[in-house]
This record gives sequence, structure tokens and C-alpha cells, in this order.
Amino acid sequence: MDNCIFCKIAAKIIPSSVVYEDDSLLAFKDIHPAAPVHFLIIPKAHVSTLSDCDDEHVAMLGEMMRLVPKLAAEQGCGVTRDAQGGVTGGYKTQINTGPDGGQEVYHLHLHVIGGPHPWRGQK
Repeated sequence: MDNCIFCKIAAKIIPSSVVYEDDSLLAFKDIHPAAPVHFLIIPKAHVSTLSDCDDEHVAMLGEMMRLVPKLAAEQGCGVTRDAQGGVTGGYKTQINTGPDGGQEVYHLHLHVIGGPHPWRGQK
């Protein structure tokens, strides 16, 4: 899409702070982070919303989700377990869909937001 900012980022027309890239997906840091770790995973091919996905997008959606724990750990908010079985760390995943879902950029994107309880207002 000619006017899509995320298509321009995927095409390297607009610079970004890349976290991960392969032939079909790109992950980059959010320019207005909501937490110490906040990055987006997008398909390079334009898909406007999650509601526009169908059977042909199943593999792409699965790959996006498969990347989340790997990239979250690399960015410093992965889940870790201690010898006693305790769990620390973590992240939140979010896909906003449509105007009532809070979507601002109409190119499918998955937010990965991490750090100490950023969604609860704690730093």
C-alpha cells in the first residue's frame, strides 16, 4: 500500500530500530513505547487487520506468535524460572483491530510489551 507507514518501514523507505527480520516478517521497536520493552511484529506483505486474515494467513500468524517468546527474551523481558520453580519476567501481547479495538495503523501488527507491570502503571 502506497500510504501505509508500516509498508514503508518494511521496504526500508522509513528507518526503524529493527529487532528481527526474515523474508516475511519484521520486528522493530515502537517509537512511542508504553513500557521498557515495546516492539512490533508485522508481516512484510500488507494485511490491514486481523479480521482480514483467513486460511492463507495461518502460517504467518503462527510464525508471528512463535517469535514472541524468543524476541521477548532477547529484548530482556522473557519468562525465566528459578531452581525452585518460581517464575519471573514476562510480557504482554496485543493486536488492536479496527477503530473500536484501538487500531491506529491499518497494517496488521502485534505489540510485545514488557517490563515490570507496565500495563498497571508501575515502572
